[in-house]
Amino acid sequence: MRCAVLGDPIAHSLSPVLHRAAYDALGLDGWTYDAVRVPSGGLAGFLAAIPGSGDGDGREGTWRGLSLTMPLKREVLDLVAARSARVDLAHAANTVILGGEGGATLDNTDLPGAAAAIRERYDGPVGSAVVLGAGATASSVGLALCDLGAREVRLLARSPERAADTVEAIRAHASRPEVSVGGLDEAAAGADVLVSTVPAAAQAPDLVGRWLGEAPVVFEVLYDPWPTPLADAAHAAGRVLVSGLDLLVHQAALQVEAFTGWPGPLPVMRLAGAAALAARTSAG
Repeated sequence: MRCAVLGDPIAHSLSPVLHRAAYDALGLDGWTYDAVRVPSGGLAGFLAAIPGSGDGDGREGTWRGLSLTMPLKREVLDLVAARSARVDLAHAANTVILGGEGGATLDNTDLPGAAAAIRERYDGPVGSAVVLGAGATASSVGLALCDLGAREVRLLARSPERAADTVEAIRAHASRPEVSVGGLDEAAAGADVLVSTVPAAAQAPDLVGRWLGEAPVVFEVLYDPWPTPLADAAHAAGRVLVSGLDLLVHQAALQVEAFTGWPGPLPVMRLAGAAALAARTSAG
């Protein structure tokens, strides 16, 4: 059985480490999981090359599942019709389940994975949130925060005019939250949770100080490079820090269950991911 994570860039992805550790722990001999570079515009060709949408031949193995990262989480929506309600809500999918009777099916494990990652570290109230960035991951995490009780979500984006899809997605949550948009250089004031989906290279010291404010919880969705400037500042200020590895492990465990039918072994996957990150840090 073949699985893979697709995206561009993809060499940094820890998903192969997590999924392979899970398959080994579950005794799933013969299951493979690779990282494949698929740039924007290339997903349709990749899916078309999968025989029978998952019915591979004996030499190549049978395709069972795909994990999607940037820039494919919204590109896939025009390519696969069958999807979960979470995909329609978030306007984004990070999971393609292959080989079923109906062909490919989309899901979004970022949304429940983000909620689980936050609650693992923090059990306090979530009434308001500020999200840095306005892409597909911002959409999923914003909705997860609404699931946890957020009624006000402010997006700070480099190009606020391009945030319309994410604003629409979060506003469609059943709680009908108040959603607003500002520039990435604004202060993130009054948030119970601050979420960052922006690259580490964009986290200039003056911006980090402006963003951090008094938020008791900081959710940095990146895991490589780690720590990011924002994560460093949050740790130094004694804030609750939810990491990109937390999110990755929780959403990947849900993907493992979707692909294999067995719950993802969260502790095993977390240990494997942490060891791989530590090795990268030592090598650097």
